[in-house]
Amino acid sequence: MDIDRLVMTILGDFAKHTGVFFFRRYRYGAQKVEEDHLDNMSGMPTRFSYEELKNFTKNFSNKLGEGGFGFVFHGALSSGSEVAVKHLFGIGPVNKSFIAEVQTIGSIHHFNLVSLVGFCAEKFNRLLVYEFMANGSLDRWIFNKNQDLSLDWQVRKKIILDIAKGLAYLHEDCNRKIIHLDIKPQNILLDENFNAKVSDFGLSKLIEKDQSQVVTSMRGTPGYMAPEWLSSIITEKVDVYSFGIVVLEILCGRRIIDESQQNERYLLELFRRKQEEGQLLDLVDKCNDDMQSNVAEVVEMLKVAAWCLQTEYANRPSMSTLVKHFEGSADAVINVNEDFQNELTTQAPAESFASSITPSVLSGPR
Repeated sequence: MDIDRLVMTILGDFAKHTGVFFFRRYRYGAQKVEEDHLDNMSGMPTRFSYEELKNFTKNFSNKLGEGGFGFVFHGALSSGSEVAVKHLFGIGPVNKSFIAEVQTIGSIHHFNLVSLVGFCAEKFNRLLVYEFMANGSLDRWIFNKNQDLSLDWQVRKKIILDIAKGLAYLHEDCNRKIIHLDIKPQNILLDENFNAKVSDFGLSKLIEKDQSQVVTSMRGTPGYMAPEWLSSIITEKVDVYSFGIVVLEILCGRRIIDESQQNERYLLELFRRKQEEGQLLDLVDKCNDDMQSNVAEVVEMLKVAAWCLQTEYANRPSMSTLVKHFEGSADAVINVNEDFQNELTTQAPAESFASSITPSVLSGPR
């Protein structure tokens, strides 16, 4: 009896290990076929080997940052062009959604969007190669209290216009409408001339251009998420709301949720109160005298932020309307609901939007 049990155990272990062996061989074979298929697909960005990217990044030695699904490293291509290489982890094998998203991102070209230069899909290595942005992300500039690093008004105004142009392109000029879903200063990158470019398309939801809305799971970053996330009616106007929050942060030089401010943690509540009191200028970043010297334009931009932050998403402007407004078009007139101050206070606290945040799988350098 004991011998029979021993034999059965041995046979069971053998079958299990044999099954695992053949499954792995099958999976690797299917993976290899999928990888080989990438070389024959049109419209794909440059495909790099893992060894090439190891060489370009000097064995991934210079880390620029870390995102939700991987590390970002500085690198230089054989041509000498600097790049940011994001090494993704926990992605699994190449699949159709990964290929489709790489193909889509690689086909998008606009001056105010960070370009995907190439990618690597080799065995279980997934890497994305982006153009390098010398001045890093916007948050390191607008939240820095060092006056030497403080941005003047003209630079801030240009950055706001750049962000608007990038989002307008995603919303209205792509073959398929792209909603970013995670607009925040960390996802706005600056080149050596402080031109701003929107990065991180990994949280974007691709929808057909004739669709006005799409129901999706809650995504994004607390503090930047529009109130309609609670109703699951998601349109491109969630990006407009987040844009309004970023505009506030750029003008005020403080985070939308600031834990260091015990009695004034929430910039949105402070904004509403100062508007009621007629003291909006109290909010303007005081680290740069140039901001104080352009109070009329700064206050006008604060009104633009309010225009974007209306609770009813249908009342918010489109990004293309905002671009027209910034460029002086008479057709784009600020139209803020008179009761918007009360609307701001009826929104749920920012933390309540954090219940189901999905980080970006294909997030750009940040």
